[in-house]
Amino acid sequence: MAKLTNEELIAAFKELSIIELSDFVKLFEETFDVTAAAVAVAGPAGGAAEAEDEQTEFDVILEAAGDKKIAVIKEVRALTSLGLKEAKDVVDSAPKAVLEGATKEAAEKAKEALEAAGATVTVK
Repeated sequence: MAKLTNEELIAAFKELSIIELSDFVKLFEETFDVTAAAVAVAGPAGGAAEAEDEQTEFDVILEAAGDKKIAVIKEVRALTSLGLKEAKDVVDSAPKAVLEGATKEAAEKAKEALEAAGATVTVK
């Protein structure tokens, strides 16, 4: 099988419906045991050496859903692109990491969004 270029892959994805693309993402996640959010945040491996004293990756931990559980589930779905059931499972199993290895800016935005939805969140 010939190796497809990135441009050819994008062209193929453009032809898929949203449901077909969603099914592909789920299959990709299952096949490679990753989440789409983790792949997007991880970026290329083996970058330049980083300063040891400055933290560059942050985890956003959902401590509690609070009174507005449905709003928190919606926010988890928006942040992680998880399905409804998966997002509900994350919220129900709090404390649980919502984002792992995120940049400082992404972690702060996620924290603000989750807190606005009524959740208790910590960033580590």
